[in-house]
Amino acid sequence: MAERGIEFNRMPPMTLEPLLNAPFAVQIHVATVTPAALLGTYILLNPKGTPRHRLLGKLWMALMVVTATSSFFIHQINLFYGFSPIHLLSIATLFGSWNAVAAARRGDIRRHRRIITGLYFSGIVLAGLFTFLPGRIMHRVAFTGAEWPAAFVAALIGAILVAIVLRSRRGDPIAR
Repeated sequence: MAERGIEFNRMPPMTLEPLLNAPFAVQIHVATVTPAALLGTYILLNPKGTPRHRLLGKLWMALMVVTATSSFFIHQINLFYGFSPIHLLSIATLFGSWNAVAAARRGDIRRHRRIITGLYFSGIVLAGLFTFLPGRIMHRVAFTGAEWPAAFVAALIGAILVAIVLRSRRGDPIAR
């Protein structure tokens, strides 16, 4: 709209530079957790027990295991010999993954549902929110040079959570 005399303050877009300059383990971690977050949302919001659910669930589980495993090679928060409390979540994710698969195989769908929902919300949503804290790589990726990504990320996370809550309140369980 500059031709009409209106000049918009153009902010630089978010940048992938901090991620591209990050250690390889961080790059693998982000490359697996990002599709796991999107795929997990899709799986939670769609019918359970179908062949598609089982196939996508196996893919999601593989992504979560690689994500958790890669975290053991990330040592930016060095509280105890290179490790931090987030690594406890990685251990819980690996054990949870094993138990979720075992529960599904023996037909204990209720336990499977509980474990998977916990993995999604603790391992992706909660842990993901912490990656956007100032000083973290994903904070620099999303918020360097621009204010709008902060609102976008908050709105996206909020929309996902609202959709899940609304669906569960409507009587459609998130995980059937």
